[in-house]
Amino acid sequence: MDATAVWDLMGSAERIVVAKGRRVETFVPTEDTQESILKAVMGRSGSLRAPTVQSGGIFLVGFNSTLYETEVPFA
Repeated sequence: MDATAVWDLMGSAERIVVAKGRRVETFVPTEDTQESILKAVMGRSGSLRAPTVQSGGIFLVGFNSTLYETEVPFA
């Protein structure tokens, strides 16, 4: 998925939570820049990082065990 397609998908999200190792960053598309969000969610190959999970208006990108234990809004 290229950057344009990713932004079309995530640009109207309520929140985007990105995990990179132990670091977790939260972005709000209405407050953060498109450039900073895409830089965080795109991998070195130029496609969307995996895993990526959408639940309602929230996207979780990347893996961090603590993130999935505390942030996952699944019922």
